[in-house]
Amino acid sequence: MIKKAIVGTGVLVVVGVLVFGTEVVSYVRTSAGVVSDAVHDSVPIDFQIERARDLIEDLVPDIRKALHVIAKEQVGVERLEKEIAEGEAALDNAEEEMVRLKDDLQGGKEVFVYNKRAYTVSQVKTDLANRLDRCRTAKATLDTKRQIYDARLKKLDAAREKLDGMLSERSRLQVEVEHLDARLKMLAAAQTTSDYKVDDTKLARAKDLISDLRTRLDVAEKLIDAEGQLQGEIQLEAPVPENIVEQVTEYFAEEPEVEALAQVQD
Repeated sequence: MIKKAIVGTGVLVVVGVLVFGTEVVSYVRTSAGVVSDAVHDSVPIDFQIERARDLIEDLVPDIRKALHVIAKEQVGVERLEKEIAEGEAALDNAEEEMVRLKDDLQGGKEVFVYNKRAYTVSQVKTDLANRLDRCRTAKATLDTKRQIYDARLKKLDAAREKLDGMLSERSRLQVEVEHLDARLKMLAAAQTTSDYKVDDTKLARAKDLISDLRTRLDVAEKLIDAEGQLQGEIQLEAPVPENIVEQVTEYFAEEPEVEALAQVQD
């Protein structure tokens, strides 16, 4: 089965080279990129937001692990700091005793009494030499511990800074995800509003019916008015003036003047 798959793949490669030439690799890479982008764009945004939430939540174990490492390293640094302090105190005390023995030897005595015991010059010198070796060793040890302390302290500070950055970035990502989720919900609401169409067919039919009724009533009123005029009825809407007689008298009274004016012009 595997052999057939290998042979099939080889055949496809050969055909691709024959068709597209040496640029077949570029075509394959471009096609893979297009397919990858298409698959990525086809994933729903809400699913991707939930995936982002899961990825942020997956940071919690790493954060806890970092906290554990930092706490353990902090204990080690504090313990080393205590050892250095104790070593410095012990070295100071040893150096003071060594200075005392040196001063006693320089005093020219032959016998020295310490803690109710007598010691010769040779014994004091031998003890002083041993003390000097121990002080040198203790001093070298303290120098090494100080270097280790400085290195571990820098490492601890770097771990703390990295953890603080991780916590800050996690909080920022949480806020960003919630912001994206809010934008998605607003977009969904806007799309729902734009996609919702009110069926105004019945409303238009009602408007048309009312307009038709108004037109028919207007026509009926016009017909009634026209029939009233044909029958010679008095139109109550335009009453005759009460002084109609006086107006007619005045009208005829003005006619002689009009005739006289016409004769003068002739």
